[in-house]
Formats: sequence, C-alpha cells, structure tokens
Amino acid sequence: MKKLLLVTTLLCIQSMNAQVLISLVFGDMLNTPKVEFGLEGGANFSTISNLEGAKNRTDFNLGFYFDFMLKNPAWAINTGVIVKSTLGANGLPVYSLNNAELDNAFAEGHVDRKIGYFHVPIMIKYKFDNHIYVKAGTQLGLLSKAYDEFKSDYGGEDLTYKNKIRDQIHVIDAGLAIGAGYRLMGGNGMNIGVNYYHGLVTVMKGDSNPNQYHRSFYITAGIPIGKGKAEKKAAEK
Repeated sequence: MKKLLLVTTLLCIQSMNAQVLISLVFGDMLNTPKVEFGLEGGANFSTISNLEGAKNRTDFNLGFYFDFMLKNPAWAINTGVIVKSTLGANGLPVYSLNNAELDNAFAEGHVDRKIGYFHVPIMIKYKFDNHIYVKAGTQLGLLSKAYDEFKSDYGGEDLTYKNKIRDQIHVIDAGLAIGAGYRLMGGNGMNIGVNYYHGLVTVMKGDSNPNQYHRSFYITAGIPIGKGKAEKKAAEK
C-alpha cells in the first residue's frame, strides 16, 4: 500500500516523461496475479453542454491504471489516475476583458476553453472469453488549471491571450463513465478501448441557465507494465 501511495503522489506532480519512467521502475513490483498495473493514454474529444457556440476540442490524455481482480476472474475493479486530462470546448464567442486594446484586438476572434483535471475513474469491469471487455462506473476529478485562450487574426498576425478562469470553475468534478475495449495478443497484450464521460457536476460556479456539464469521448491504449514477469514469478512458486 505504501508503494502504491508513493507512485500515485509522484505521478500527480511529475511531467509525462517522469510518469513513464516511474511506471517502468515500479511496474514489476505493483503487478501480481491479482493486480494489473499499466500506463494508459490516448486522445479525448470534449465539449461543454448548453454552452453557446461550443465545439468539440481534441486533447491528449495520459495516466496509469489498476485492475484489481475479483474472486471471479472475469470481473475486476478498474481504477487509476488520468494525470493529464484536459476537458473544455472550442469556438466560444469572445467576451470583454475590461481592456479596450485587448477587446478591440480580439473582437473578431473566438475563445478556446481549456480545463485541466486529475481524473480518477472507478469502474466495474467484465471480461468476456473473446478478450472483449466492458466497464461502467463513476469518474471523479480534481481541478488543476483552467483558462480561456483568446485567438484572433489581427492585422495579418495570429494573436493569442490566456485569461485564467480557475476561480470560476468548480474544484471537484464528477460524473458517469462507461467503456469497452479489446485485449490484444490472446488477452495478454495491450488494451485498446473507448470510454465516454458524462459529467453531472456543473462546470461553472454560480448560476448558469441552463447548467453546463462536461462531455468527453476517449480513445485509449493501455500497456501493462511488468505483467509477464509477475505471471512468471507466480508460476515458479
């Protein structure tokens, strides 16, 4: 348990390169016949419901996962941390920055809203004999950063300006999550999957009418770290 807490803390505060390095170092120790540990990442396509002009935005996500096997090996508890998880929406209308020069420069532009979280999915996973799996549960999030990026073509130049909005966003995010995927190499290789997240906590603080919620579709690949060595050690006992 101490090793698990150490890995979780380190992954949350380090860069993506550090995440990969730590996973490789600790993977052998964390994988057992009852626990599978690995890296997971991919692309996610997000928007915010009931937000004027909102268009899908595309981001990359990266984190780590655990599968805790239950008594029936077909069932598992799937969890982990998506350390790099950016939600939001693109193509929003501009608003006043209370600065005449900036308002004039971005008057014909648009706003891309980027909201970063540490997300923790907690799902029940069922694995079929044909190596397809399905899972469903909840996903909790802790806000890390949030800003609106103003973009405009002004006088032939591409202008950008970041307006921090973290204090306007709820710190805690939560919602429902479902997913499905396939395990390669006869059930012993990487996982290729898709997940959908349906936020249930309003994005913005204060009153918004109608309420706005996160929506995101994930395409992921999960790579077990040290699984082969764990199985070899178990067979030798």
